[in-house]
Amino acid sequence: MPTNGLNGKVAVVTGAGRGLGRAYANALAAAGAAVVVNDLDEAAAAETVQQITSAGGEAVGEHSAVGSSEAAQALVDAAVSNFERLDVMVTNAGVLRDRVLWKMTDEDFDLVINTHLRGTFTCARAAAIQMREQGDGGRIIVVGSPAGQFGNFGQTNYAAAKAGIVAFARTWAMELGRSAITVNAIVPTAWTQMTATIPIYAPLAERVEAGEPLPREVRREHAVGMPEECAPLVVFLASEAAGEVTGQAIGIGGDKLTLYSHPGEAAVEYSDDGWTEEEIARVWAERLASHSQPYGVTLPRLELT
Repeated sequence: MPTNGLNGKVAVVTGAGRGLGRAYANALAAAGAAVVVNDLDEAAAAETVQQITSAGGEAVGEHSAVGSSEAAQALVDAAVSNFERLDVMVTNAGVLRDRVLWKMTDEDFDLVINTHLRGTFTCARAAAIQMREQGDGGRIIVVGSPAGQFGNFGQTNYAAAKAGIVAFARTWAMELGRSAITVNAIVPTAWTQMTATIPIYAPLAERVEAGEPLPREVRREHAVGMPEECAPLVVFLASEAAGEVTGQAIGIGGDKLTLYSHPGEAAVEYSDDGWTEEEIARVWAERLASHSQPYGVTLPRLELT
């Protein structure tokens, strides 16, 4: 049954038919929100709706692929027509088409960018228009990834989209602040079907399938827990308690909660009247090279017994 702080609120969660999106939808409903459950898979969306309503919550399904302005508007319309308003938009829907740069096709690139980056833009824009018309604020929660924070092998399209989504949050936080609409990016990490295919985790797959808990080092050093454990961050950001939190990128997974820094200047040098190539090479070697930034998602070694 719904229990607390989001009573009377209405949320949209895209890609909520399974995995992290389903966990977000269930948690928002358990906190009292009515939820519009979106997914490309109509049966999966219906199953999430059934879970919510069976537990005493309110939910409706909206079957569409995010990306287009029309799909985004349909989600907002579903919230307003069924529940009379919109308070929370969670842009979770995504897809992967992993390939190294020289093998990635235009279709691979365009599908991921359209779903993640354009889908976040169109859904957030439609939500912002509705929330501003209502006049009493709102919450937009977009979804990043460690790949967007650091880069990741084989994920040109996905990493670029996720990096752009975090930049959306910083920009929209400025634009929507006067309307009392907060915008934050979450960076979740969780055990999913995709995680189970990562070679380092192969020894864990059977254990997790059998219901065994993830080892402490996986939960802490790798920040990997179950999808439901990422959902409290979404509920927090949707709540009144997070009314002053905006423009942030916040990671959650397993036992780890992370506030990411914004990109900043790691080191600065000046040269009167500008720079020559030779001067850049000298200063780089003498003073800047030691500040070179790490790149790429890396996982600590995992020694399982």
